[in-house]
This record gives sequence, structure tokens and C-alpha cells, in this order.
Amino acid sequence: MAIFSILDLAGTAVFAMSGALAGMQKRFDPFGVMIIALVTAIGGGTLRDILIGRLPVGWMQDMSYLYVILAAAMAAFVFRSRLLRLRKTFFLFDTLGLGLFTITGVELGLQAGLHPIICILLGTMSASFGGVLRDVLSNEVPVIFQKEIYASASIAGGTVFLLLLETGWDQDIIYILTSLLVIVIRLLAVKFQWSLPRMYLPERKD
Repeated sequence: MAIFSILDLAGTAVFAMSGALAGMQKRFDPFGVMIIALVTAIGGGTLRDILIGRLPVGWMQDMSYLYVILAAAMAAFVFRSRLLRLRKTFFLFDTLGLGLFTITGVELGLQAGLHPIICILLGTMSASFGGVLRDVLSNEVPVIFQKEIYASASIAGGTVFLLLLETGWDQDIIYILTSLLVIVIRLLAVKFQWSLPRMYLPERKD
């Protein structure tokens, strides 16, 4: 199996676990947990495929995605007590998914013949949209709209990915290195509390 397919399925799995954990934290019933896992795992890829005209979307053409989502959600359920005790588990799965889906999104944009800047934006949306759906359905403010470094990590990783493609390095190595770059940026941003400034309207003085 090509490294691209492995990264795509791995991203699907970790996002499914992220969604399942979010559903269990909200005490949803099993059906609700599975729905959250599903939309988190396929939301970004579905948006990406629709935008580039890759229809039917990927998970509708390959049952492997649904099998992976089901297995990941069941694993999250079986080990839920251990996982939910680890406060950083949810964050870790979300971060892994961000890194993996960023690069697959950029690559599919390139295959569709899009401008490099559009490819970076496509990768960012692909990596972020599933998490947005998860947070909205869980009645939380999406992480991407908060001050944390999130989409910025995707943009940085996508940019470096395109630059490294010009070096002639082995493409599989570039996939792995840039996925890890997004993950590391996100981890460091949280550890050292890097953030973008908040935007707000000044209070009116009548």
C-alpha cells in the first residue's frame, strides 16, 4: 500500500478516535458516539473531495475507511476508561489527525492541478473541518476559532511540503517529514502556550 494511502487511513483512524472520545466525554449514547466519530473522521475529506470534484467522495468508493472508523471507535470504547483518564489523549489524537490530513489534502490538490496556495488552503480545510464538525456537534467552540496554533500549523506544514517537493527528495520521506512537522508545531505550541492575538471590537463609549 502506498504511503499516501497509509497516511490517509491513519488520519481517518485517529480522527475517529478523537470524535469517539469527544462523544463519550459528553455522555452520548453509542449511536451518538459513532456519529461523532464518523463525521470527525470523514468531514474534512468529504469537503476536500467535493471542492476538487473527486466524486463520489473517497470513503464512498472504498469500504476500508468505514472499517477503519468502526474499528477505531470500538477501540476507543473498549479502552475508554484508560483513555479518558489521560487528559492529553484527546489532544494527541486530534494533533495526529491534523498532521496526517494536512499533507494528504495538499497532495490531492496538486493532483487536481490547483495553484500551490490553493493546495495549502485545501490541506488546511481537509485537516480542520472534521474537528469543526466534532466540536459544533459537541456544543464546543471549535479549536480552529480559538487563539491556539491549529490552522497555522497546517499552513506551515503544507508550505514546507511544497518547498521540499522542489528538492527532488523521495516523496514518501517528504510525506512523513511534513506530517511530523505539523504535529511537532502543534505540540510545541501547546507546551509553550504559543498563540495568535485575539481579535475583538473595542467597547463603545456612549
